[in-house]
Amino acid sequence: MTALSAETVESLASDDLAVPQYDRSRLRAGIVHLGVGGFHRAHQAMYLDRLMNAGEALDWAICGVGVLPHDARMRDALTAQDGLYTLVLKHPDGTLEGRVVGSIVEFLLAPDDPEAVVERMASPEIRIVSLTVTEGGYNVNPVTGEFDADDPAVRADLEPGAVPATTFGLVTEALRRRRDRGVPPFTVQSCDNIQGNGDVAHRMFAAFARLKDPGLAAWIEEHVPFPNSMVDRITPVTTDDDRAMVAERFGVDDAWPVVAEPFTQWVVEDRFADGRPSWEKVGAQLVEDVEPYELMKLRLLNASHQALCYLGYLAGYRYAHEVCADATFVRFLRDYMAREGAPTLLPVPGVDLEEYEATLIERFANPHVRDTLARLCAESSDRIPTWLVPVIRANLASGGEVHRSAAVVAAWARYDEAVDEQGEPIAIVDRLADRLKAAAARNREDPLAFVRDEELFGDLAAEPRFVEAYTAALDSLHTLGARATVERLVAG
Repeated sequence: MTALSAETVESLASDDLAVPQYDRSRLRAGIVHLGVGGFHRAHQAMYLDRLMNAGEALDWAICGVGVLPHDARMRDALTAQDGLYTLVLKHPDGTLEGRVVGSIVEFLLAPDDPEAVVERMASPEIRIVSLTVTEGGYNVNPVTGEFDADDPAVRADLEPGAVPATTFGLVTEALRRRRDRGVPPFTVQSCDNIQGNGDVAHRMFAAFARLKDPGLAAWIEEHVPFPNSMVDRITPVTTDDDRAMVAERFGVDDAWPVVAEPFTQWVVEDRFADGRPSWEKVGAQLVEDVEPYELMKLRLLNASHQALCYLGYLAGYRYAHEVCADATFVRFLRDYMAREGAPTLLPVPGVDLEEYEATLIERFANPHVRDTLARLCAESSDRIPTWLVPVIRANLASGGEVHRSAAVVAAWARYDEAVDEQGEPIAIVDRLADRLKAAAARNREDPLAFVRDEELFGDLAAEPRFVEAYTAALDSLHTLGARATVERLVAG
């Protein structure tokens, strides 16, 4: 087994493992990326690596940045490997497709040296600052949809003379320095899985800047683009089994490989301040309007993940592929997509929705990806309000069907009771875990307790059609269990 590094990478090449075909010594960073996790490395960094293997974009390499103290683990892993890591695609037939990705050339940790991070972003060669900071990383107040200026870390960054610590403080200070030095601004490119991710980033960064420096905020509004994008690739959390597989199958000692499904999609609004890599040459779609594609993904793929995860977990399954080997659950998912999700969508250019829905089931059913239901059930307070509640509202307004979506919300409420149908504890992973568990504990005595949370559900608890479907599903989950509830939904 060989440790992964710049010195060893060429010796690792084989029929089973591709390695960079470009001279990495020629790479120059053109992108700073905040939030280097598994998804970024399976997606944006991979597209760039493809382009570099075609002999292009050598001045668009990535400088990764960790904003939180726990990002030191990723910094240490990648730094020891000269930025290299193994990406393994797991095909449904069991084939493993491996390649070493080389597009990341630096990694800085903001808590250790915020000045170095700000100066890196302020340097003229950086033309894009991209983000994967999760749905909760944009500091959006869930009730108002506005910037949450009461967050303690944000308040600290807004103090005069503060050393920036948050994503907002770091990026805004870098933009201030570029303005003051006469350097053109970079593009801020959100790659997070939220609707209108660029628009959200624009609103939040501009709001922070207005509080910090109104003149700078005006400059950002005029000069800094925040393009929207839609991102898609199922990327489970890396496990020790994955590390062992990479060592055994490819002979590589990799501290933090990435595993993912073969499918990938990236739709990008073509709006950049100072150029961009030619991603369209390696499979990305550059378009004028991302919204139809992102609504399709959020309301079909992401909402379907929520539709399978709580009900599947309560029924005793632990992986997405197990749920999708069950014909009854597959029928429920297909019915949700076709009869509740798809009717709320805009026309999607070049996409056959029935084919897309069938492909989703095939992707979920890949037994080798081993996507855990616990992962899909995590951080639901950031997901359900964004992915599923808009579907419910649209169908209530149009007279469409809502009972499957309501059942998913009921399953979330039942899941957050924090005990499964066998009496085993469920670990609730959510920024609002205590509040959600307290509400869910009242489900039996007050069936609407969970959905009266207006921050998450607005006024859905006052909508008669939703209430009828929700309470019926919650009662069924309590009295009959998840499997029987799904069977009734499919039959009815």
